[in-house]
Amino acid sequence: MTNPVYHRAARLAAPLLLVVLAACSQQELYGQLNERQANEMVAVLRNAGLQADKAPARDGKSYAVNTSASDFSRAVEVLHAGGFPRDSFDTLGQVFKKEGFVSSPTEERARFTHALSQELSNTLSNIDGVVQARVHVSVPERNPLADKPTPATASVFIKHRPGVDLSQQVGNIKGLVVNAMEGLPYDNVTVAMFPAEPIPPAAPRSALAVAWANYGVAIIAVAGVGALAVLAALLLGWRQRRKPTAPAGSQLPATQSPASPAPRRSSPLRAVGADAARVAADS
Repeated sequence: MTNPVYHRAARLAAPLLLVVLAACSQQELYGQLNERQANEMVAVLRNAGLQADKAPARDGKSYAVNTSASDFSRAVEVLHAGGFPRDSFDTLGQVFKKEGFVSSPTEERARFTHALSQELSNTLSNIDGVVQARVHVSVPERNPLADKPTPATASVFIKHRPGVDLSQQVGNIKGLVVNAMEGLPYDNVTVAMFPAEPIPPAAPRSALAVAWANYGVAIIAVAGVGALAVLAALLLGWRQRRKPTAPAGSQLPATQSPASPAPRRSSPLRAVGADAARVAADS
């Protein structure tokens, strides 16, 4: 038979434990990140007033960025506005790694064009204020019957942070692309710049939410201690109830002393002899 005290303890402690578990819940924002990417994303989120931390993955080679469940939606918006996570680009060594198959000239040209675009995009992404950069290169196939080869073209897409003016850097950007490609005229490079969306303002937070953000750890600790105290008090009360107690006004039965030996009874013959001796003495 189940003790009702345990049911009462469970009903009282369950809400406290649920609060503790809900406060400790974490959600993963992005995974398979290198340490540099994870550090940058954590710094951006913390500067925006959001709780964030990084955790190593099981493989020990990558990291994941986590945040609280209540800050998940805003964390995604802040990272998207900042261009995170950063795009990864292929290098020439990765595109032209040694393989067992022989590529055709068309495939080699396509791979070279892709590798060149990746290298240029990576270079432009490192400019201060650039959120995202893409370089699209078009290298026409050479016609041996043509007098002059068709010149190549390039289009550069740049998304920059709001408030950052990169219009003075258009000439330098075109020079980087022209000098990286053979036979690319300066006038055949187009640079298009677009401002990124500003980071959305944080929703007004109530005093309770601010207190929770500042003292959440202390609240969790107090809730856990309170749950343990409730369980300990109920267990102690249950143990005390199990001890037998006498009702009010009643007396415990007195201990009986050892029975005293019964008086000896004289035999009838001895009594007759005593009476005869008494009569003789009177006469």
